[in-house]
Amino acid sequence: MNYEVITNSFERTNMIVSKYKFLLFTLFGLLILKMASAQQDTSAPVKWEFSSGKDAGGPTLILHGKIKDGWHLYSTTMKDDLPNSRVLLDTPTKTAIGKIDEKGPLVVKKEPLFDNAETRTFEKEVELVVHLQPGVTSDLKGKVTYMAILKDSVVGPTEVPFRYVPGSGGELVARSTELQESTAGVNQLKKATIKLNDPVNKCGGTEADDSESKSLLGIFLLGFIGGLIGLIMPCTFPMIPLTVSFFTKRAASRKKGITNAFLYGFFIFLIYVLISVPFYFLKANNANILNDISTNIWLNLTFAVVFLGFALSFFGLFEITLPSGLSNSVDSKSNMSSLGGIFFMALTLAIVSFSCTGPILGTLLVGALGQQGGAIQLTVAMAGFGLALGLPFALFALFPNWLQSLPRSGSWMNTIKIVFGFVELALALKYLSNADLVSHWGLVKRETFFAIWILIDLALVLYLFGVLKFKHDPPPAKLSKGRITIALLFLAFCIYLLPGLTNTRYANLSLISGFPPPLSYSLYRHDPNDDKGVEAVVINDYDRALQLAKTEHKPILIDFTGWACVNCRRMEENVWPDPGVKSLIKNDYILVSLYVDDKKRLPDEQQFMFTTYDGSKKKIVTIGDKYATLQSENFKKTSQPLYVVISPEEKLLTKPVAYTPDPKEYAKWLECGLEAYKKQ
Repeated sequence: MNYEVITNSFERTNMIVSKYKFLLFTLFGLLILKMASAQQDTSAPVKWEFSSGKDAGGPTLILHGKIKDGWHLYSTTMKDDLPNSRVLLDTPTKTAIGKIDEKGPLVVKKEPLFDNAETRTFEKEVELVVHLQPGVTSDLKGKVTYMAILKDSVVGPTEVPFRYVPGSGGELVARSTELQESTAGVNQLKKATIKLNDPVNKCGGTEADDSESKSLLGIFLLGFIGGLIGLIMPCTFPMIPLTVSFFTKRAASRKKGITNAFLYGFFIFLIYVLISVPFYFLKANNANILNDISTNIWLNLTFAVVFLGFALSFFGLFEITLPSGLSNSVDSKSNMSSLGGIFFMALTLAIVSFSCTGPILGTLLVGALGQQGGAIQLTVAMAGFGLALGLPFALFALFPNWLQSLPRSGSWMNTIKIVFGFVELALALKYLSNADLVSHWGLVKRETFFAIWILIDLALVLYLFGVLKFKHDPPPAKLSKGRITIALLFLAFCIYLLPGLTNTRYANLSLISGFPPPLSYSLYRHDPNDDKGVEAVVINDYDRALQLAKTEHKPILIDFTGWACVNCRRMEENVWPDPGVKSLIKNDYILVSLYVDDKKRLPDEQQFMFTTYDGSKKKIVTIGDKYATLQSENFKKTSQPLYVVISPEEKLLTKPVAYTPDPKEYAKWLECGLEAYKKQ
């Protein structure tokens, strides 16, 4: 870490900012216009229309392409090693295609771009008549993949899907590949019988305002703790006395020095809050967008790789840094004599300390995506982080004598980095587990998760005791009491995890509920009647649960849940196994668990376009789409868990409840639902 970057930044001016401000805004405007024009220029060069016909051999597909002026579409007769167009069928097989007739203005020429090979292209328009082999009577799905050229620019291959269905006279009828509105689908998701404001009994309720305020306070405190951790990292901690001394000694007066130090701390706070601003644009037209992001399989795998990279960085294998040109550019704009200069000084600190604070920030960013209303929660988390990081600079300027009480920089800071490297490894496994749960791969079962966590924990304990060594961080000559104490705490946690490997009632580790996979996602054969918890009678089939409720004359307990939902697991592992709660659910209710993050696709005939209560359009493609929309449309909530009690006639019996960690309170709500059912 080169601390001269910070020191030198205090001495420079921000004249460049004011001098080139107009030029920067002008260039930015031109860039936006360029991007807009580029978007227009890269629009599809061919617009396709689909129809059908007949010949002696049976039905034909007619694909008519309108080609933009100046563009040329490559023929289907071109060789595979040259630009070409193709027609492919997904069903029943690719061999269903016989021959393809091409009609349109054909241009045959030698093309210099391809070593003067002969090319065949169409201009203005083209019609592809696809002859089908006999016996094709089912739905046909396929795509035309084409390549086109404008002067020296070749685009593609571009895929355009199409679909044909059998008509009443044996002909094929082209159908849109876009999802359509469905009255039957709407009736499945929007229940006219459910009156959210008029349940049979008034018990329950989510108490959103109170729970959300508590949640935000907890998130702020977590962010604040993260900031404190970032503050004691080797990249940040030595900056406190250096920066405070600069402000207090070089200012014209002590009052001015204190003012500048407070501004410096405020700008650090502001910079981290501003990081959350882009996330507010993710929520447009989709109340479940953040849940969709947090449960995306590939995004969770990316997070796992990112956290693995953070861990390796903390272990000293490499250093995460932003481009040096960026820090030098920001550094050149720093000047203590102006507000802009102090802001850029704070920005310089944020940039040059990124190698230490980046992994902590990454943890906050990724964690916020797993929360409903994640943008607001991310702002709160970043506010806590920025406050913890910026406040000491102001306080030590106000009370400079406190600087004497600060511990000296030393190897203890590097030890903290190594410890958090192991923590990042554990987090990497958590996000890998999320992807595994949502996709049902079965790679990280509950016991596998615990085994890996135990190995990580043991490695951390061995490091703290000096057995496991890192090349750049030799163990101390004598272990301190603090280091031994922390090692013993991690060893105790390791011992606590051991029952998680077993198939006993002790495998339910309540202190970490929600982090490992659920009890049902186990290597052992799971018995629904054991002491571990309550199994849903029906999973991801609301209609089947409804029919079962009518047959057995029981109310339905709907569990809106998610594979990656932490509080859902806490309810299932800490509240549902309570004897009173378990008896009520198993004997008096039909429990159906609807997973709103299930990525399994619905059959084609069950996919449709849905208009939400706010007028936006939403594609119902997966099981998760279906049940997330069922929840948000009828109960105006998008967070999980959410528990709803309805009658077999789909009448709301009580107010829905969310996460309820008190078993007695939850049992009382279930009893209230039974009373409401008996009233009917």
